[in-house]
Amino acid sequence: MKETTSQQFSSASLSICPPGSFGVAVSDEVPDCDEQEENGEMEVKQLTLLQRSGEVKQHSKKNGVLTTEMVSSCVLNLGHSGLQRSYHQLSLPNRNLSDISVLCNYVYLQKLELPHNKITDLSCVSHMPSLVILDVSHNEISNFFGFQPPKNLKEVNFSHNCMTKMKDLSAYSSLSKLDLDYNHFSEITGVEQCCKLTYLSLAHNKISKISGLEALPLTHLCLRGNQLERIEGLENLKSLQVLDLSMNHLTSLSGLQNLHLLGAVNLEKNLISEIQECKHIHNLFLLRDLNLLENPVQEQLDYRLAVVFLLQHLTLLDQEKVTVEEKVASVNKYDPPLDVVAARDHMMHLVYQLMQPQVLYDSSTLPSTDSPYPMLVLTGPQGCGKREMAHRLCQEFSECFAYGTCHTTRGPYYGEENGIDYHFVSEEDFQSLTHMGKFIQTMQYGGHRYGLTRDTIEDVAREGLACCVHMELEGVFSLKKSYFEPRYILLIPTKVEKYISQLKSRNLYTKAQIDTAVSRIELYAYTNRQRPGFFDNVIPSDDCEEAFESLKGVVKEYLLLEEQEEGDNNRVSPDNTSLGHDPEEKLPSPLSRSTLCSATALEPSHSSYRNYFTKIQAELSPQKSPAELASIARREQLVREALVGKSPGAYSQLFKSSAQTATSQTHNQDPGGCLNDDSSSDDSRASSALSVPSSAGALSGFVQVQDASVLGQAVETSKGQTSEDPPPGTDQLDLVASPSSDRRPGSNVKPILPPIPAGRKTPAASSPAPSPRPSLSTAVAEESNAEKED
Repeated sequence: MKETTSQQFSSASLSICPPGSFGVAVSDEVPDCDEQEENGEMEVKQLTLLQRSGEVKQHSKKNGVLTTEMVSSCVLNLGHSGLQRSYHQLSLPNRNLSDISVLCNYVYLQKLELPHNKITDLSCVSHMPSLVILDVSHNEISNFFGFQPPKNLKEVNFSHNCMTKMKDLSAYSSLSKLDLDYNHFSEITGVEQCCKLTYLSLAHNKISKISGLEALPLTHLCLRGNQLERIEGLENLKSLQVLDLSMNHLTSLSGLQNLHLLGAVNLEKNLISEIQECKHIHNLFLLRDLNLLENPVQEQLDYRLAVVFLLQHLTLLDQEKVTVEEKVASVNKYDPPLDVVAARDHMMHLVYQLMQPQVLYDSSTLPSTDSPYPMLVLTGPQGCGKREMAHRLCQEFSECFAYGTCHTTRGPYYGEENGIDYHFVSEEDFQSLTHMGKFIQTMQYGGHRYGLTRDTIEDVAREGLACCVHMELEGVFSLKKSYFEPRYILLIPTKVEKYISQLKSRNLYTKAQIDTAVSRIELYAYTNRQRPGFFDNVIPSDDCEEAFESLKGVVKEYLLLEEQEEGDNNRVSPDNTSLGHDPEEKLPSPLSRSTLCSATALEPSHSSYRNYFTKIQAELSPQKSPAELASIARREQLVREALVGKSPGAYSQLFKSSAQTATSQTHNQDPGGCLNDDSSSDDSRASSALSVPSSAGALSGFVQVQDASVLGQAVETSKGQTSEDPPPGTDQLDLVASPSSDRRPGSNVKPILPPIPAGRKTPAASSPAPSPRPSLSTAVAEESNAEKED
């Protein structure tokens, strides 16, 4: 058989010749005969030669030898090479080739593709100086770059071969893409001088350590399916954008933190088990694609939301698109804004309150658009002195404020007393109070919970005082969700070093607590900058005494005490009041809720203090005479004096009898006698800016208006008097005739801070206490003593 094949091959090779010479070769063998017979025999010979030529080609293919005929049939892309025309591209995939030495003659090739063959020698490439792209994947090559380097060679694919060791590639200066997948490399070497290499793939090798890549301009690096246990040697790859480290043995993402241009990372099928490993790539703001499929970390609860929260810039996680809803849900779950936390707490407290039996609280704290219950809130970073200042403020203004004691789950610091500074409760008790709907505001800080109960405010309101509390910023957000409208004063350190030394000197806080407190200074400052009007006043707290003096000044402005003191110093005698007082002069008025500056003297009937309907009535009512205006101004001045304790005798006569006696006497007297002084709804409107404080309603259970008959006589007498000649006791009569004394206090006025106590007398000598808050029984005893003395 072998002899027959060789004979055929030799005979065929003898008969192969250039095109057009078949006739010459055949005519030498045919004998002379009839012309028709010669033509028939020539056709048979030609067919035989063609068949033998195909057999030669098939034989060359079986032997793996590349021939010129095969090259001629596969070359593409005819172009110019200097003055000649030549083919630039050759593609021979899956031809079972093992010998390609014939390509030495094809010096103008620019792209050579020989994948899926059995090639072992690439020495012919040395004769291709114009070669740019070389693909010899899926062959049997064991010699790494076994040819002379073409000058312009840029892309090389050696994947799926038998290479074991890399050599120096510094001569390949134009190399930009190198694919060495599925070989047997155990170390990365030789590419240090490839200054243009941007793509390197060494997938499925035996590499156990990343090295030899320093300062390369790589943008794509694939080390999939190796034996890596840690990420190292990538610190200097500043241009890296795509990294594939899947199917290794990695347990940490440390080593990626400096790759700031990284946009995609594939870590599939590794051993990453902790979500916190994502902190290493948290600052890679260009990272958009992260693949952690088939890692132990996926078994953790809320894994996807946690990763999305840590890497907010991701658009693709585990080959699934990250939605906007996922990003919002992750932030609300792991680091919700203070507004969101406050809203959640507020909804929770409302639901728990609705589940309890409904209780009707005193009117002093019920929500009102005209006169909400006044409160004062001191806020600031931990250790800024807000608790001490709250206690001192309640001592300084004991007739206006009482300290509101909050609940907390933390233990007491040195010097703190239960029930005075805080109500120290356990976590279980705090939860019970929450479920009972007791809290109106809660917050969490430093691992402990804090809360302000409705009962705490009610206890203060029953005594006719404003509630003064202190809390962190989270508590302020929570309290702003309720219907209470306190004044918020921010105490903030401006000298960080001094603030740190103050915290350390207390010996109460750990270093972590001090660091947290210092870091929150910026949070308070940022809130104040981004939310104008969020705090009513901002006071530096570097010096405690200076801060407290500033706080006192602010509170006096709120209480209008400074204006009233100046008015007292400039007052003339009562007999000359009507003559020396200009009816058109503007009088001091309470601050509105939105005012942040000092008090401004405004006419009580000014439009800024009236609602829409009151303004309409004022426009339709007739104008008052100068005498009426002078009388109104005089009575308002006397009311102010009584409210601040300047004239306690005249004011306290309103509250001497019991509530039951007043009720019975009121039915026997004409109630209209107290409502007809100067007759008018105009007077009522003119004096609506001032009203008896809401605490008077809170004391209605044990104080009573004076005998109605006496008041009736006083009113009848007052009707005959003129503003120029006020009779004795005018201050009593004017107070009785004031419309504000016989309707619900604060029904249509702006909130005054704080509610001035009515029916309470200042004790002769009050003992200092951390929270000076006179009890209800003390007030009753004082009233009883006053009645006995009278």
